[in-house]
Amino acid sequence: MEWFVLILAGLFEMLAVMMMNQWHHDKSKISMILMISSFAASFVFLSIALKSLPMSLAYAIWTGIGAAGGALIGIIIYNESKNAKRLFFLTIIIVSVIGLKAV
Repeated sequence: MEWFVLILAGLFEMLAVMMMNQWHHDKSKISMILMISSFAASFVFLSIALKSLPMSLAYAIWTGIGAAGGALIGIIIYNESKNAKRLFFLTIIIVSVIGLKAV
């Protein structure tokens, strides 16, 4: 259950970053509310996961999901660069997060 909660925290982190970008473009109240709510949900779920997972592991995985997810959202939704070096380093982040879980 703690892994599900941690992944949920990472997904809310991704949503918050997406809403931050949206707010940067339109300055709407709904974007701001969704951004703040998503960050709050992300921190709440992370704190729940930390009750049973080691901080070093949970924080690294949460950060990895947010960083890799944010970059993938940028590539997929916002048409950001898809060059080979960028994709290579995103793969390293994802493999590292999986590796942390495996060991």
